[in-house]
Amino acid sequence: MTRLTGCESCTDLTCSSTIEVLGSDVSKNVVTAYDRVQSRGMSACLFGSGGTCCRNCNMGPCQIIDGVEEMIGICGATAETVVARNYARTIAAGTAAHADHAREMIFGFIATAKGETPHEIKDEEKLHMLAKVFEIETEGRDKNEIALELGEKALAEFGKQQGTQVMLKRAPKKRQELWKRLGVEPRGIDREVTETMHRTHMGVDQHYENIMLQGARVALADGWAASMLSTDLTDIMFGTPVPIRAMVDLGVLKEDMVNVAVHGHEPLLAESLCMAAQQEDIQALCKKVGAKGVNLVGVCCTGNEILMRRGIPVAGSFIQQEMVLATGAVEAMVVDIQCVMQSVAQVAKNFHTEIITTNYRAKMPDAIHLQFDEVDSLNSAKDILKRAIGNFKKRGACHIPKDTKLDVVVGFSHETINYILGGRFRSSYRPLNDNIINGRIRGVGAIVGCENYKLPDDVHVIVAKELIKNDVLVLATGCAAQALGRAGLLNPEAAAKYAGPGLAEVCETVGMPPVLHMGSCVDNSRILIAATAMVEEGGLGDDISDLPAAGTAPLWMSEKAVSIGEYFATSGVYVVFQNLPVSGSKVMKKYLYEDMEEMYGGMWDTEPDPVKLAHKMIAHIDKKRAALGIDKKRERVLFDMQMRRDLTDGTGLTDVGCHGPA
Repeated sequence: MTRLTGCESCTDLTCSSTIEVLGSDVSKNVVTAYDRVQSRGMSACLFGSGGTCCRNCNMGPCQIIDGVEEMIGICGATAETVVARNYARTIAAGTAAHADHAREMIFGFIATAKGETPHEIKDEEKLHMLAKVFEIETEGRDKNEIALELGEKALAEFGKQQGTQVMLKRAPKKRQELWKRLGVEPRGIDREVTETMHRTHMGVDQHYENIMLQGARVALADGWAASMLSTDLTDIMFGTPVPIRAMVDLGVLKEDMVNVAVHGHEPLLAESLCMAAQQEDIQALCKKVGAKGVNLVGVCCTGNEILMRRGIPVAGSFIQQEMVLATGAVEAMVVDIQCVMQSVAQVAKNFHTEIITTNYRAKMPDAIHLQFDEVDSLNSAKDILKRAIGNFKKRGACHIPKDTKLDVVVGFSHETINYILGGRFRSSYRPLNDNIINGRIRGVGAIVGCENYKLPDDVHVIVAKELIKNDVLVLATGCAAQALGRAGLLNPEAAAKYAGPGLAEVCETVGMPPVLHMGSCVDNSRILIAATAMVEEGGLGDDISDLPAAGTAPLWMSEKAVSIGEYFATSGVYVVFQNLPVSGSKVMKKYLYEDMEEMYGGMWDTEPDPVKLAHKMIAHIDKKRAALGIDKKRERVLFDMQMRRDLTDGTGLTDVGCHGPA
């Protein structure tokens, strides 16, 4: 078998370390996903890829062919009904994953407010902001008292049976009115997931449009409720990210330290391991086995969490999780939930490495389970680290890439962007809006989501470079952000090298990269809040759908990515993926790619070619610029004294304030 066919075609830094590790003698017996993709010898099922395989009852499975009477479901279900049901179920599964993540964070938040954990409430300003959203009195109250009430009210949002989600009020007013008119305001988060599964059961909801209205509602329960709550409460407890320099890629592993890879999605585990690694007794145990200490490294979205809050280096993204182990240098990979491949336990068998599962929801064969205790989190984390330390002396030959550590600047939360644009006392999105209006920045593009072994792994880089070359500021989350970091796009120096002249000028003035790392996949809610702030700042329309903005998750793998795409589309954003499981129904394709724009102002699209995909995003941005009347570049005008007098209102103050003319 020829190794790494899919990876060797990539000449970018995106995976050079992967090629190096898997080409070493240390990993010669390791079988990875790259090998499995190549050895399958078959293409994907066309019915499954098109969304027309129905197995929701035991009369089938039924394989539907659109327009062929003999190939509808045994129950009579047509292609559009089956595709809509499957699509809605995918959204519901993604929402359920984010909701369970958020619920665990809230449990930890409540325990922290009660003083039961070693963590604390760090961001009091954000605590007070969110308390105001939930109409919680803050005057004269202790931060933990406020946090406890906030946590309990947040938890109640999951089981709410009537009314709507509190966090919806953070969206632009016009958007809230639209959701109300369409009847897609989510009620309880759990209720929407349950109802979606019920309505897509055999013999219940038969109409694709009605099914997709529920699909929109359950997706909004993710983006504007569960994910947003998780992000905000995590920020309040562990601190809202601020820009920080760090390193990414496999070379961050260290030969003289106990290497512990933290993989998954829940920050509670990772933060506790960070605290435990600094404790004197853990340091003493490391010295006893001849190690200088514990070297914690991140993988996947847990990596993003500790990267942007603590500067802990990221060893690998989703497609590199096996490669991290293939170095032979990892004493333990500690996993919790989501995106953990079962194969890591088999790769670990080639080495001294232990795979340690920590969440009762997510166990796997050939792994060790140590249940993480959110209340006794420090001791729980120490128990995990002690197992890893015990493996250090068992380490055999290893291969750690020496020259692949890449410098990145991360931690661009909504609050950070607000601050760096205007400072502490004039924090504002006005400079961003002004530079979009005057044309230096063409618009904003979001690149989010997963990586996928069956597609070239430099797609994120191709899309990002094409966007920033055309003066589109890029916001990135999840494994996509890590891929862009490996390509050298997450540092300020990248602006001069890759960005168009207008974007480069803004980035160099502010000192920011042309691609802003905004967190993990659950943190896409930060982008929703940033979009709302741009609307509220003025000059770019009165709803998210008016903004010159577009989003993509080109290498999506997880059901969560479809939920993310759906809540962006129903929030008014143009969303383009490389593929979607809807091609088996002409009616559903028209609904997603055309009709949704009339309903929500946002829509789905697909484009397999990454360069064309980027230009579809740019074309949409240009369409929105034209609609706003800002498609013509404005000349910079030097105001003389008479022109300034003409702008005054009689008080001597100009109505352009400190922002100056466009």
